[in-house]
Amino acid sequence: MKRTAYLAFDIYPSAKGAATHIFHFSTALFDWYKGGYLFVLGNDKFPIYQKEDTVEIFRFLAAEPNYLHRAQLFTDWVLQKIENLPSIELIHFRDIWGGLAALNVTKKRKTVFEVNSLTSIELPYKYKLSDSTLSKIRELELFCLNGADEIIVPSQVIKNKLVNLGIAIEKITHISNGADIVQANEKPQNAPEKYLLYFGALQTWQGIDILLKAFAGLQDFSDLKLVIISSNREKFAKPYIKLAEKLAILENTLWFFQLPKEELNLWISNAYLTVAPLAETARNIEQGCSPLKIFESLAAATTVVASDLEVVREIITNNETGKLVRADRPAELSRAIRYLLDFPDENKRIAENGFHLIQNNFLWQKKIEELIGVYKKLV
Repeated sequence: MKRTAYLAFDIYPSAKGAATHIFHFSTALFDWYKGGYLFVLGNDKFPIYQKEDTVEIFRFLAAEPNYLHRAQLFTDWVLQKIENLPSIELIHFRDIWGGLAALNVTKKRKTVFEVNSLTSIELPYKYKLSDSTLSKIRELELFCLNGADEIIVPSQVIKNKLVNLGIAIEKITHISNGADIVQANEKPQNAPEKYLLYFGALQTWQGIDILLKAFAGLQDFSDLKLVIISSNREKFAKPYIKLAEKLAILENTLWFFQLPKEELNLWISNAYLTVAPLAETARNIEQGCSPLKIFESLAAATTVVASDLEVVREIITNNETGKLVRADRPAELSRAIRYLLDFPDENKRIAENGFHLIQNNFLWQKKIEELIGVYKKLV
C-alpha cells in the first residue's frame, strides 16, 4: 500500500531544470517509501496515467489558458485524488498549488514544502498581475509555509528570505542542488571547434541580453562561436535572436531548443566554458536561486563564468572553482571570458577545481541523503 505522494505544478518530464529536480527528489522519496504517487502537469506527449514499478504517475491536462485558473483547477484535481487515497501519510509538494491541496485534505498528513522559488516573486516576470492578486498570492504562500511540517530550500538566500517572512527557522533545511558526474568525450556532430555555451531557460532574469552584448566584444576571436541551448520553445528566443542580429553576431551564434539530457551533456562537456549571466534582480537577490547550470557545468569539468551574486558565491569561489564578474556589465563579462580564452591553462585549472568541488560536496546522492534525513524527522 502506497503511503506517500509528490506534487508538482510542472510538466514532467521536460527539458527544464525543474524536471531534473523532480526526478531526483521524487525518486528519493519513492525509493525510501518503496512506492508512491506522482501528481504533475502533462501534455499530449505523455499519458495521463502511467505506472512504473511501484510508482503511479497522474498527469493533469487542462486547456485553460489563464495561469491562475489553471492552477486552481490543478489544486482541486489533486485534492480530490488525495482524498480518495487514505493510505497516504506524507506529502511532498514544490509549489503553493500542490500545497493548498496537501494542507486542505480532511485527514492531516505530514508535509514537506520544497521552496525553490516564491510564486509572488516569479509570476510578475511572466504575467501582469494586479496588486490585489499579488497580495492574495502572498497570503497563500504564508498559509503553505506556516502549514508545512518541514521546508526545504536550495540556497541560504531563500532560507533567509523565509525567516524574514516570519517562518520558524528550525523547520527550514537548506539542501542545495546537485549534479551527477558527466563523462562524455563524444562531440556533438554539429558542434563548432571552440564555443561558449549558455543552457537553460530564457527568462529576463537569466541575463541572456548581457551575454549577447558581451559576446559582441569577442568578435576578434574569429573561430569562436556562442551556443545557446534553451529549455523553452523557439518562440521565446525571438527577442534575443533579434538582438543578436542587431549586434551583428547572429552568424556566430547557434540556437537549439529543448534538447534531450544526453545530448545536452555532450554540449556541456565539450564547451570551452559555460556562462551563467544572472541579472541583478529581486528574483536573484531577494528571493535567491540555486542554478542547476552551474552544478552541471562543474560536473562536466567545464569552467563556469557567472554573475557575482550571493547565490552564486554559495557554490563557487572566484578564480578557484569558477570565474565571477559583476552582474549586468557586458564589458566586464567580455573581459573575463577573454582572459580565459587567452590563458587556456588557467581555464583548465579552474575547471578541474570545479569538478573536484562537485565530487566532494554536490553529488545528487549526497543531496538525496540529506533529503531522506528530513523525511526521517517526520516519520
